[in-house]
Amino acid sequence: MLSLDFYMSSPVLVRSHQELTSLLSRPQAGAVCAIDTEADSLHRYRESLCLVQYACEEENVLIDPLEIEDLSPLGEFLSGRPVWMHGADYDMTMLRRSFGTLPPAVFDTQIGARLLGVRKFGLANLVELYFGVVLSKSSQKADWGKRPLSPKMMDYALNDVRYLLPMGEEICRQLKEKGRYEWFVESCDAARAKVLERDDTKEDPWRIQGSGRLDRAGLNFLKHLWEWRDSEAASWDRPSFMVVTNRQLIEWSMALTQGRRIDIPSHYRPDRRKRLTEALDAARALDSGAWPEKPRGLRRRRDSDFDARVAKLISQRDKKGEELDIDSSLIAPRSVLEAIAEGEASPDEVLLGWQRQCMSMD
Repeated sequence: MLSLDFYMSSPVLVRSHQELTSLLSRPQAGAVCAIDTEADSLHRYRESLCLVQYACEEENVLIDPLEIEDLSPLGEFLSGRPVWMHGADYDMTMLRRSFGTLPPAVFDTQIGARLLGVRKFGLANLVELYFGVVLSKSSQKADWGKRPLSPKMMDYALNDVRYLLPMGEEICRQLKEKGRYEWFVESCDAARAKVLERDDTKEDPWRIQGSGRLDRAGLNFLKHLWEWRDSEAASWDRPSFMVVTNRQLIEWSMALTQGRRIDIPSHYRPDRRKRLTEALDAARALDSGAWPEKPRGLRRRRDSDFDARVAKLISQRDKKGEELDIDSSLIAPRSVLEAIAEGEASPDEVLLGWQRQCMSMD
């Protein structure tokens, strides 16, 4: 079990530009650090960066973006040093939105743990595994946009980084023992590149999960319902799901297509009900020629030869996963193997080097 004696310092809240520059100019700040972020996506229409948790050697600090007008020193600081995170995709996305770039290297304890064969790889699971500490989840859905932060919230937030550096050291040690450290670095680099290349804009944001089941009439209702919901959420300054969930939008669209009435929640105010009715009237009035088109998805020829090729690749993958004692989907997801089997993509286009090695595709 790892020791954590000097990582248990009381949280310090940095709330001014001067305090931030002082923190980042300290001698120990030149080393690798751990970073996590908190946003208000569960409580606001447009999420914003509300807190940055920072750890470096003996330093465990909370940085308050809502108090500090100019966060550029933090962006410049992070652009020049490697950073440890856990489940880094969301936090990298927040950093990219805030600063336009990412640290030169982002090491993810979740990726490392999975490559070691750990099946329960949430942060709380890993902290208990490596330190024997059970973390509280009491502030998991807290509103990080509210001030002041309670001591409980501050301690919860700091727990997201205070364990990462010693945990990262241990994970790296074990990965090197197993000969998988290079796999880890390659996987982390690929995850970082994916965030940098990601296009946050979406041409048809109303095409939510489940919309593929709808015909053109259903898509027409869905588009109008989504736009109504988006407008309601924006004026209310709350996340869209607080108006109505995606699942309910799909169910409403299907019902309306079949000519059935929908049950409008009783707690809706009269003005919200009125705007919903107007949106539905607009959908019904739209000429069918202007209804959204169903996307033309890729349809594979599913014949016995194709199925056999996929089955062979999956068997090969699963055998290697069992041999390595890791989740075989880390080696290659089924969708990737199907693309390779159909000849839609070559292994070097869709697999990392270590994955091709495991699949004997180098």
